[in-house]
Amino acid sequence: MVTHNTMNSNLLVSIIIPCYNDEQYIEQCVNSALNQTYSNIEVIVVDDGSNRKTKTVLKKLEPNITTLITQNNQGQSTARNVGIRYAKGNYILVLDSDDYFEPTFCEKAISIFLSNDSVKIVTCCANLIYEDGTSTVFEPKGGTIANFLYANDALGTSMFKKTDWSSSGGYDEEMRLGLEDWEFFIRVLMDGGTAAVLQEPLYNYRLRNDSTTSKANKVKYDLLKYIYMKHAAVFKDNFEVFITHLLNKLEREEREKVKNTERLDFKIGHTVLKPIRWIKSLIK
Repeated sequence: MVTHNTMNSNLLVSIIIPCYNDEQYIEQCVNSALNQTYSNIEVIVVDDGSNRKTKTVLKKLEPNITTLITQNNQGQSTARNVGIRYAKGNYILVLDSDDYFEPTFCEKAISIFLSNDSVKIVTCCANLIYEDGTSTVFEPKGGTIANFLYANDALGTSMFKKTDWSSSGGYDEEMRLGLEDWEFFIRVLMDGGTAAVLQEPLYNYRLRNDSTTSKANKVKYDLLKYIYMKHAAVFKDNFEVFITHLLNKLEREEREKVKNTERLDFKIGHTVLKPIRWIKSLIK
């Protein structure tokens, strides 16, 4: 079922919010989309088989959003693709339903697009919010395809052109366990273009134990193999860059492992030797 209001604009930004059981966060998420300082927006929420509590919140929010799509649970990639197909905007911004943007993101992102034709993705720094309430700032690097060979150097919730989504084939709907953002960006950038980074924390990302990212880490190597095999030609074309980074990463991990072992050996040695030293002191 789809309900929507109409909206037209030459520079319309379509904000796509896939939602699955986020009743405690979805209202703040939607409001962050509605309260953008850039006024030419439409907000499309895809209810991906949410529970009754979430549906109740969405029903309350429905009069304020442009389009509400309801479907059986099909995963985040499918939900995003469904929302983007309904989008009327030339620019797409995907937004996870448990996170939220600062009000100026769309305005600043559109400005970047209009000032540089080579930009295909606009992302920003992010406030990473931990479950204990503390936070830290994450700064993605952006860049060309070379920067995206070893990791996602943009936030998954970034802005891109609908034409690039269409020509790249959209999100891979087989990827239901995570890293679909990274894989999608590889396809967007593989024929050229860059990802630009707004050097401000304009996005707020909740680090949850049950998040898609947390789940992806449990099957990380299976997902990496899938991406490497799917895009073997891209990695071969950039073989030297990819291998250099991979070896540097392994070297750093080895050094860290040695440091940790030395720390552990020191602690064990100190603990074992302490009573012996005490006994020696008594004998003296």
